[in-house]
Amino acid sequence: MSYFAPRYGFVCDQVLNFEVALADGQIVNANATSRADLWFALKGGSNNFGIVTRFDLKAFPQGKIWGGSVYNPITTLPEQVQAFVEFNNATSVDTSAALINTYGYITQLRTWTVSNLLVYTKPEVNPEVLRPFTGIKPQLGTTMRLTNLSDVTSEQVGNAPYGLRQLFLTRTYGNDANFLAQVFRIANTTLQSFAGVPGLAYALVYQPLPSAITSRAADSGGNPLGLDPAIGPQVLAMQTIQWTSAADDALINGGAREIWRQADELADEMGMMRDWVYLNYAAPDQDPLGSYGEGNVRVLREVSRKYDPTGLFQTSVPGGFKLWRKNGG
Repeated sequence: MSYFAPRYGFVCDQVLNFEVALADGQIVNANATSRADLWFALKGGSNNFGIVTRFDLKAFPQGKIWGGSVYNPITTLPEQVQAFVEFNNATSVDTSAALINTYGYITQLRTWTVSNLLVYTKPEVNPEVLRPFTGIKPQLGTTMRLTNLSDVTSEQVGNAPYGLRQLFLTRTYGNDANFLAQVFRIANTTLQSFAGVPGLAYALVYQPLPSAITSRAADSGGNPLGLDPAIGPQVLAMQTIQWTSAADDALINGGAREIWRQADELADEMGMMRDWVYLNYAAPDQDPLGSYGEGNVRVLREVSRKYDPTGLFQTSVPGGFKLWRKNGG
């Protein structure tokens, strides 16, 4: 997800042309007028069709932005989820605003903190659309400033140090404050079973997925992601977990999946369950391609058979998510 997604949609929708090395050795271009089926499939179909050797993307001018993070204690949870849901629900969308709402567990203190990564892609300080977040009190700290994209990106990357074991798991849910608060409480309770793992860094993350983002694909030839704007605003939920020792892998993996199991059960009860799985955040045992819907999977398989008839990229290329099995193994 990009800070510019509300304005332009997913990054895959900005690709004008893919240069692709096919299984038979041909180097071809895929775009709106040449091999449009392959162009469509590559906008979310992963490494199932060829090796992309070049991307031609739409570009746009960009100056200063207002961005950074605001930190609050976990006691502000009710205000946080309410502000998030209202932002995601807005009928008049400010397409310059983006946010990532994160609940991070502080292992040393056995408590939580809330951080909102806020970005406004115009040089305007504290715009009205983000004030529901900047106005939550008390504040533990803030890094908000007028800056540039690379600076804000570096700040975000700095919160995820290299060299640790890591797990991402994702879900998509409906946009409801009570539900989001209860998912946090599930995470808090279940986390206690592995809170003592050395080097643990745990975060529960919510990102808005309004129709302003999902509707952009139609303007760029479509994509196979299967996101219907008519569904309305959705929530990308993610667990990100880091730890130090492989000896704790089973405990971490089991605990994280138990959190989702309970959250899914609650989502079913409250009508908040959504099918889509965001590929960039998915764990190896998740099935993002299958979540695109039966029709899109059928199209992707047809394109794969056409451009890779021997199945080279299904059977001989490790990693990624495959079209005829749930994961790349």
